[in-house]
Amino acid sequence: MKEEKVIVIDFGGQYNQLVARRVRECGVYCEIYSYRTSLDLIRKMNPKGIILTGGPNSCYEEDSPTCSRELFELGIPVLGLCYGAQLMMHVLGGKVEKAKNREYGKIVTEVDTSSELFKGIEPVTTVWMSHFDYISQTAPGFHVVASTKNCPVAAAEDEKRDLYAIQFHPEVLHTERGKDILHNYLYRICHCAGDWRMDSFVESSIRAIKEKVGNGKVLCGLSGGVDSSVAAVLMSKAIGKQLTCVFVDHGLLRKNEGDEVEAVFGPDGPYDLNFIRVNAQQRFYVKLAGVDEPERKRKIIGEEFIRVFEEEAKKIGKVDYLVQGTIYPDVVESGLGGESAVIKSHHNVGGLPDYVDFKEIIEPLRDLFKDEVRKAGLELGIPESLVFRQPFPGPGLGIRIVGDITEDKVRMVQDADAIFREEIAKAGLDQDINQYFAALTNMRSVGVMGDERTYDYAVALRGVKTIDFMTAEAAEIPWEVLGKVMNRIINEVRGINRVFYDLTSKPPGTIEFE
Repeated sequence: MKEEKVIVIDFGGQYNQLVARRVRECGVYCEIYSYRTSLDLIRKMNPKGIILTGGPNSCYEEDSPTCSRELFELGIPVLGLCYGAQLMMHVLGGKVEKAKNREYGKIVTEVDTSSELFKGIEPVTTVWMSHFDYISQTAPGFHVVASTKNCPVAAAEDEKRDLYAIQFHPEVLHTERGKDILHNYLYRICHCAGDWRMDSFVESSIRAIKEKVGNGKVLCGLSGGVDSSVAAVLMSKAIGKQLTCVFVDHGLLRKNEGDEVEAVFGPDGPYDLNFIRVNAQQRFYVKLAGVDEPERKRKIIGEEFIRVFEEEAKKIGKVDYLVQGTIYPDVVESGLGGESAVIKSHHNVGGLPDYVDFKEIIEPLRDLFKDEVRKAGLELGIPESLVFRQPFPGPGLGIRIVGDITEDKVRMVQDADAIFREEIAKAGLDQDINQYFAALTNMRSVGVMGDERTYDYAVALRGVKTIDFMTAEAAEIPWEVLGKVMNRIINEVRGINRVFYDLTSKPPGTIEFE
């Protein structure tokens, strides 16, 4: 159930997904669209509110992303954030200039608590700023409702037209009352009902799937990860034995994972599914031989998945639909949801081959963020042990091996990763670190083991803390735990003689290596 909607207009900002995520946390459904989206389409969607994101450009430059004045005349409340705030002022007759001093980081800000945006907020609060330009003059009809020492217009509003401009980022956790400010916008200004809930999503999805599929046959690509597992159980609730789940063991899974997936979803598992396991390890290794470019690896793995599914579909007879566990960040990061650059091709979104031998692809989780997928899984009665298992990318260890892929490299990263996960669990840190894994670098270096010289690979350990997987910080794993992991990997995993710990945050890095 998502009759009411707020849309995020993306101007290339790094926090576009985060804005949408925060809106959904407030109980309002939200989607991301490019600034190139036509006014006619926006009118047709009839959103309750429009949020303009930040972006890396200066709005007064000729080729910068922009919008028409008509966007602000639709009678729909508009909230501009950072670049979006500057653009609102620029388009409506205000003035934006290069600032003498850049504002970046946590800034103490004075706010006007009589503004609907700042109801219930302290008069002095801390916000997150990140801008080179500043609003030097507000557009006609606007008045200032927040300011800082170096930023005279930290927020401005024209309440008669329901137009609001905020120079800072309420969507990031560093803004102390950011979620409350967004909540005020959604409920006090847009008058949203707040009907975005997982129970209603599950119920409406099951109805929609039944109606769409009818008597058709459905093939589901099951990896055993959270996304595909929730998609499979959701489909089975809707159509039962019309669903066949195919689990492709492409030889790029974590250690013993193929057997673990079969134990859960196979004939002896708790779910009433038609389950087929395809052992295609060598087939994938041959296709990937000598390929070291990350995007090529992703696309090869994605295409080979589809080919395997097509073959299995022919074996079981006519199949009308293919189900995939695509989620909303996959869509946006593949360049299909907003304006941000393609970060990576996901095998179930941007990596599909041109020809797919199915009537249609069904992606029942396409609208959900990762934490929403987990909530949907709990609503479906899936055990917490499966719902909260470690995230694992569709291309598997193919993107945790930097450079070309060989069977021996897969063995190394599987064994190193198993040791790392085992020691994290032993230390009682498995619930504190949101994602952790080992990746094999393509660096080889000299080492000494016993009395012999070695020339072997280095493995990198990665552990991050995150709420939404769109931004992340490196987890502070105790030194003694890292030391024990290092010692075990070097002693137990043939071919590795050096261990690193990756401290990079997201951004600038990604959580995965490729």
